[in-house]
Amino acid sequence: MGKVNLQVAKEIIAAAEKQAEDIGVNMVISVLDEGGNLIATHRMDDAWLASIDIAQNKAWTSVALKMPTSNLAEATVPNAELYGLNTTNQGKIVVFGGGFPLEKDGKVIGAVGVSGSSVENDTKVSRAGVDAFEKMDL
Repeated sequence: MGKVNLQVAKEIIAAAEKQAEDIGVNMVISVLDEGGNLIATHRMDDAWLASIDIAQNKAWTSVALKMPTSNLAEATVPNAELYGLNTTNQGKIVVFGGGFPLEKDGKVIGAVGVSGSSVENDTKVSRAGVDAFEKMDL
């Protein structure tokens, strides 16, 4: 089974950045390994500073919970089953789209998180990174 290393992260980031450029938004793209350790963070020129933390936390949430961050949206609203989840883990849990786990052979081996625009755009850019990852021969 492959690992998410710097070369893999660079390829994910390149694909995500191209998608961000295509939609005309400057983003922050972060890639973590299976242990939630930062491999790389890429901040496009003029991307929001706040997005650095958010992108990393989206990726961390995806690797820690082995799911896309968007899966948490409905379950974490007031009166829902997981309301308040985002206050756990030192506030690192992100409950809206833009984070995806990276899976090989049914096992989560990393994650990508993107921040810098609407949830729809963050998700689209992050998904481009995942698509590039899924084409890699690890």
